[in-house]
Amino acid sequence: MTRTARLRTAHPVLWAGWAALAAGAVLCVLGWYGVSGERWAERQLPYLASCTIPGAALIVAGAVLLAHARGAVAASRVEELYGLLVAAEPAGPDASGRPAGAPVAVGGEMLMVPGGTLWHRADCPLVAGKAEAVPVDTGLIASGELGPCPICEPAAETG
Repeated sequence: MTRTARLRTAHPVLWAGWAALAAGAVLCVLGWYGVSGERWAERQLPYLASCTIPGAALIVAGAVLLAHARGAVAASRVEELYGLLVAAEPAGPDASGRPAGAPVAVGGEMLMVPGGTLWHRADCPLVAGKAEAVPVDTGLIASGELGPCPICEPAAETG
């Protein structure tokens, strides 16, 4: 669903939510007014049943509709931002001088951090310069205890 389609469906839900809240508030006020004018409980019950309880239900329904519509608007904004991040790749070299789309790391030596769950290329930004990084034990990779780093993607060449 595109952003405009999602927003087209969210705006009527927003309006319906506000309308339900307003109608519920009006019914609650009418029920209170009716109950306040009656001395006996048996004469107050019709106001509770016909105004106050449906008014409270409309307020709850309106709140649910507003929450749903705001969630849809937020989701469309997140999708739009994600689309901008994914689609807008720089045409030229980035700040590090690498051409766009070039791998982050290309070194052949594989490293891991003890206690970590990933293995990396030696020039991966996640382990580069870390004194605690040690060469990968191939037994850990074979057993599945270590997975490839999604940043430097060492599995593309060695896997």
